[in-house]
Amino acid sequence: MPTFEEARRIILDHVTPLGVERVELLASLGRVLAEDMNAPWDMPLYDNSAMDGFAVRFIDCGEGAVPLRITGYIPAGGSVSGPILAGCAIRIMTGAPIPHNCDAVVPVEETEESDGMVSIKSAVRQLQHIRFHGEDVANGDTFLTAGTVVQSPEISMLASFGKAIVPVYRKARIAVLSTGDELIELGEPPEPGRIINSNALSLAAAIRETGAEPVIIGIARDNKESHREKMLEGLQADALITSAGVSAGDKDFVRDVLAELGVQQIFWKVDIKPGGPTAFGVKDGTPVFSLPGNPVSTMVTFEEFVKPALLKMMGHRRVIKPYVKAILREEARKKPGKVHFLRVRIEVEDGRYWATTSGDQNTGILRTMVRANAIAVLPKDRTLVAAGEEVDVHLLRSDAAMLEG
Repeated sequence: MPTFEEARRIILDHVTPLGVERVELLASLGRVLAEDMNAPWDMPLYDNSAMDGFAVRFIDCGEGAVPLRITGYIPAGGSVSGPILAGCAIRIMTGAPIPHNCDAVVPVEETEESDGMVSIKSAVRQLQHIRFHGEDVANGDTFLTAGTVVQSPEISMLASFGKAIVPVYRKARIAVLSTGDELIELGEPPEPGRIINSNALSLAAAIRETGAEPVIIGIARDNKESHREKMLEGLQADALITSAGVSAGDKDFVRDVLAELGVQQIFWKVDIKPGGPTAFGVKDGTPVFSLPGNPVSTMVTFEEFVKPALLKMMGHRRVIKPYVKAILREEARKKPGKVHFLRVRIEVEDGRYWATTSGDQNTGILRTMVRANAIAVLPKDRTLVAAGEEVDVHLLRSDAAMLEG
């Protein structure tokens, strides 16, 4: 049975980035660049004004200088008709090209205009408010590297260089299969002995949060034929995730049927709690994650094992969340021999993280996942972590991520 760290390393060693596709620029948002992006021209392409105001010669703007005559106007998208004459100024808009002998732009709010003349109300610095040719990116420079996650600033840069089509790693299609006769679909009336198939939807949501596409393939009932039919369908995706049926009970068919379908089991069981009976296998390069059926265990094992693998498949370089240190407000007790994942709520006080348990840690208490915004990772050899001790924590939710920033 592998350790927590070994299991995660084994999984990541068995997955590789998917193929590359070229998509329209806006469709690349949230995707990972598959190639370096090199500038096809200088940025800016020409010297231009950074302000609405007046293009001037610095020599004409000394302290106590006489007003300057306005002799022209250059709008954004306009062209330069000639140099600035001595003692003159040209009205200019942001982004407009700079006359060749201009060495300063004075913002309009720092001037007074009257009868075709402009007076400058503040000291002028030479070269102020001018964007110079190539000062941002030079022709041929790599302005974005492969592995970059495309967000709005990257969209702006790509658009500025005319990149209408962008090479990105393909989105992973992830099949989601739930197992068990006790399951009913959302919308069916609950009754004793029946459980709504919430795992399929929570896994689909978690998959979508990674940027992958979930494919819910329904419920495999407690017989091998149903398992085989659904699993064959699931193995057509880029990865298959099953929930429940992975232990050693009379109706736990997942591992046996996967083996019959040619899935090589890499490991079964990990020294963690919750989520110990987690299995991982591979068939022809397709990873198969078999997670426990308890909803809390399903979500925790997805976060710690499946999510890093999906991110790697889609080209991400940083796939494992870094730990942060948090101080426990209350003691935590556990048995030795397993890493424990403690659901906690993180707050910041005096510049430090403080962790409070989000409630009863029994894996049947789903509300603790709703309340939690982080997972504290308690070492396998510890039996007591005292109040006031620091623990390693993975931040989970958006409010915790903002705390990290």
